[in-house]
Amino acid sequence: MQPTVARATPWKWGTLVLFLIFALGGGTLIGVNFMPGDWYAGLEKPWFNPPNWLFGPVWTILYVMIAVAGWRTWRRGPAGLPMQLWFGQMAFNFMWTPAFFGLHLPGLALLLLAVMLALIVLFIRLTWNPDRVSALLFLPYAAWVSFAGLLNLAIWWLN
Repeated sequence: MQPTVARATPWKWGTLVLFLIFALGGGTLIGVNFMPGDWYAGLEKPWFNPPNWLFGPVWTILYVMIAVAGWRTWRRGPAGLPMQLWFGQMAFNFMWTPAFFGLHLPGLALLLLAVMLALIVLFIRLTWNPDRVSALLFLPYAAWVSFAGLLNLAIWWLN
């Protein structure tokens, strides 16, 4: 008896494309509509503020990793708690940029980041055993959001 091999169906890969469009496309669309601009340029920033050119490449890589983790989680259980956490963290991710760059409210943005980070950590915890790959894909995201939270806090404090 030969072992069963899971085949890559068009729907399987089509779902991955949808996750990539949602995460990468959504993040890009929001970023383009809420550019840093003069308000951000005029803010006092901490010594550890990275150069502006770094944010685009970092978020591009992270959004691809987030999409792959979401796709893998969807395939395991589209209605499960890990999937709900994935969509929840995306909602807070997508709200941060308009709050910070659009409304110029770093305090509100910091609260959004705190909730986002909590959802990311819960996602990692819940996916660690059943899908270590998805959990590992979220570790750099958790690290970057933690750093972003520190940066957001410093900007709020300095201004």
